[in-house]
Amino acid sequence: MPKLSLYLVLVAIWLACNLAQAAPVVDVAGDDVELTDFQVGYFAGDARLLDYEAVREQTFEASGNIAPVGTGLQATWYRIALHNSDTDDKHLYLHLPQAYQIRSIEVFEERADKLIGQTYVDLNEASNHPLMHLGTVIYPFSVPAGETTVFYVYSQLYSHHYFAAEVFDLKHSREAVTRGGLDIAVLAGMLLALVFYNCLLFLASRKQENILYSLYLVSGLIWISLSYGLIARVFNAYGDSVFILNLSGFTILIFLLLFMMAIFETRRFYPTEHRFLQGMLAVIVAGFCYGLIDIIAVLEVISSLVALTMVVTSLVSVSLLLKGNPLIKFFLIGHLFFVLFNGLAMMYYKGIIEPNYFNSHGVVLGIVLEALMLAFIISYRIRVLEKIRSQQAELKRQAATDPLTAVFNRRYFMVEGEQMVRQAASKGEPTSVIAVDIDHFKTVNDTYGHQAGDRVLINVAEIFRRISRDQDLISRFGGEEFMILLPGADTSEAQDYAERIRRSVEQHVTEAGNGVSVLVTVSAGIAEIKTASESLEKALNRADSALYEAKAAGRNQVRCAP
Repeated sequence: MPKLSLYLVLVAIWLACNLAQAAPVVDVAGDDVELTDFQVGYFAGDARLLDYEAVREQTFEASGNIAPVGTGLQATWYRIALHNSDTDDKHLYLHLPQAYQIRSIEVFEERADKLIGQTYVDLNEASNHPLMHLGTVIYPFSVPAGETTVFYVYSQLYSHHYFAAEVFDLKHSREAVTRGGLDIAVLAGMLLALVFYNCLLFLASRKQENILYSLYLVSGLIWISLSYGLIARVFNAYGDSVFILNLSGFTILIFLLLFMMAIFETRRFYPTEHRFLQGMLAVIVAGFCYGLIDIIAVLEVISSLVALTMVVTSLVSVSLLLKGNPLIKFFLIGHLFFVLFNGLAMMYYKGIIEPNYFNSHGVVLGIVLEALMLAFIISYRIRVLEKIRSQQAELKRQAATDPLTAVFNRRYFMVEGEQMVRQAASKGEPTSVIAVDIDHFKTVNDTYGHQAGDRVLINVAEIFRRISRDQDLISRFGGEEFMILLPGADTSEAQDYAERIRRSVEQHVTEAGNGVSVLVTVSAGIAEIKTASESLEKALNRADSALYEAKAAGRNQVRCAP
């Protein structure tokens, strides 16, 4: 018998301890009341089937005042007990800041086991509800001195369940409403700025990855604004019509996969990895389409789809890294942030880990950090492409120019010149060509050496450039002979131009080194092109004939073709 009595005493003590833990009472004494971390009780068993009277008889489990319960629940009850040990009555406010994510919420207020207050908020009709303020249900109440007020809060859910309760006096209640969501607003602003920036990049470059990245950002912006109450605060919108925006969680993944395919050109260079991304994309798109029919059902598995997507994209990224893709290392850094913070968030949503700022804000932090790294990848790729274009332009320039004099070569002159002649013909404008040859150039080479001859060629070409207009086309045809195409110039204007060249060369002294100074002259032949009936090559032949006439007449002079 003594052993049985001892056993009963131990059981009674154990039950008392558990009941005390399951039904914690929070003291609201003090001048300032700002309760943001305290114990409540919750009941999720047959919550949907129980009314207020029935649930009062249930045993509530102890929980923190901020508590994700995970998926699969359709309703939960919470019990909040507040005792006033002061000698003055307390006029306080119960805040339910996660109310904007819930289908409906009902609050029962009792004192001394009697119901003294009750309110019901249907989120489909919450825009005009007097207790709804910027997405938070704020319930005013009083706790008389020395008494206890108990709240039973019934929360009807969509899919993932979040619960948060806070208790404030008037001063701190106002502060809580005004300061809430500032960090989310800042992060959303960053994403919005990146959206506009990448839209401008798309308009400038027409690159597919820019628009896909912008759509990824928009999806992330919608999901963040919805999940963290920014839509509720800004637009005062709630309920089923807003809840459908949770499908943006799917579009985030869709546009991330499409962005990877575009930026890394997987279809072209990595067909195996491309097929893996395509397969994952098909699964996500199927989930999105089904979500249009039954969004609650698909949201219960979206965490698993996110996890699977992270595994597939990570494996593809590692494969591309091993194959030497130059951009993938930056993507892996950003994706590591995405995987890490989303992993924390998924465990938080499922109620596996305790809430803290990084857990509860895991998705937004993961999206923003990855978005910043993707922006860097786009910028880095633009820089690489610009470098390639610059190199290509330099190769084209080298292929089109004479390496010694840096004027165009014969091949480029013939191609570009023909086009300029056609343009002049279409406009009815005159066009002339000048053939220029350095007089006695072989003597310069024989007397002063080829180095001096090269210096003469360079100086003469520089004189051509200095005297010519921007639209003129100058070419070294070979040896000491040059051709100059003058669009918009008739024979008279071309003759004046050729004379300026002749005089400038005649007056120029070339310093060939070792104290040697070289003087040269040039002869020139001019032909105005008959643009309606004559090719550039025939006009060049006529200019050459005029050049030979100038040389036969004694050199250092200009002649015009008939």
